[in-house]
Amino acid sequence: MSNDTVLWEIDRRGVATVTLNRPKVNNAYNGDLIQGLHDAMDSLGAESGLRIVVLRGNGKHFQAGADLSWITGVAKQSPAENEKVSRLTASAVTRLDTCPVPTLALIQGGCFGGGTGIAAACDVVVAQEDALFSISETRWGLMAGIILPQLCQAIGLRQTRRYALTGERFGAHDARRLGLVHEVCPVGGLAEAGEKIVESVLMNAPRATTATKLRSLASARAFIDEGELRDLIDEHARTRQQDEATEGLASFTEKRKPSWYPG
Repeated sequence: MSNDTVLWEIDRRGVATVTLNRPKVNNAYNGDLIQGLHDAMDSLGAESGLRIVVLRGNGKHFQAGADLSWITGVAKQSPAENEKVSRLTASAVTRLDTCPVPTLALIQGGCFGGGTGIAAACDVVVAQEDALFSISETRWGLMAGIILPQLCQAIGLRQTRRYALTGERFGAHDARRLGLVHEVCPVGGLAEAGEKIVESVLMNAPRATTATKLRSLASARAFIDEGELRDLIDEHARTRQQDEATEGLASFTEKRKPSWYPG
């Protein structure tokens, strides 16, 4: 099944594969891809035999964050439309974070911006040695507020402060050291490494697995209440329409350094 930008299927074991499918733009997310994630979760959530969800990206890269051309268009729309876009984005990440069955992300190539949020929201992450990560929103005058709760849970506040404030890129082995990635595999080895994780999950009792996941989130105070979610959405939407975002997105389009760079 698909909406073209996201493909999904489930096999006889109850193993679902959700594939981001915008390879020409490195699977950068836009409105269609966000809606596709919601559609996939709606469809798979209706499957009584669902045991695990595997996320992957078509092409050379897993997910390159936001489609900045799309973001530029959204920023020019009304505050209400910007709030709607931010709510859809936030709820997609939250739904993935609290999905009642285990989730596994298989990452190759670039995993930037929102891609790191997807990784942080998954229960298990396997990355190829060629994977490259960054929390890059501030480079474009944006902010990663919607995914910061998941990143703080995954790599801790101290590391989030470094990488979300600098936008530095870091490789697969550093991502493992930080806690964003659980396992690094050779290039070409994602399917094999992922299947080992899937087999481990399938050996476990389904209801006990769900209860363990949800209790773990509760014990870590990792659930986001509606008030906090609303604040994240409001701030995310407002930032997109501010002067820094306008300049940052223009610098991307024009392939130049932004005006705030003093060099």
